[in-house]
Amino acid sequence: MNTKILRRQKIKRRVRRNIFGTAEKPRLTVFRSNKQIYAQVIDDATGKTLAAASSLPMEEKLPKKEIAAKVGEIVAQNAMKAGVSTVVFDRNGYLYHGRVKELADAARKAGLKF
Repeated sequence: MNTKILRRQKIKRRVRRNIFGTAEKPRLTVFRSNKQIYAQVIDDATGKTLAAASSLPMEEKLPKKEIAAKVGEIVAQNAMKAGVSTVVFDRNGYLYHGRVKELADAARKAGLKF
């Protein structure tokens, strides 16, 4: 397997040992592929997804960072509708820069606290 993927999986396991989403403070997780970005707010105690957003339905041609920011805003709005105001951020093994950082900053601007 690719060493880059193995490295991310190792980091992911290390981070997930300490991060756990509860009903009061669910986990905001990010998945980033080469073309798309996805975000979910998950309650790990029940295993339910409370809110989600992705870049799949977006038809506009924008830079990837701007698309990530829009996904961050959408997931924050969906979380607020579900009654969630504070979350624990799970970067899912990715480095905290670029698209992951843009998504997190946009979610903070839209009202989520983490």
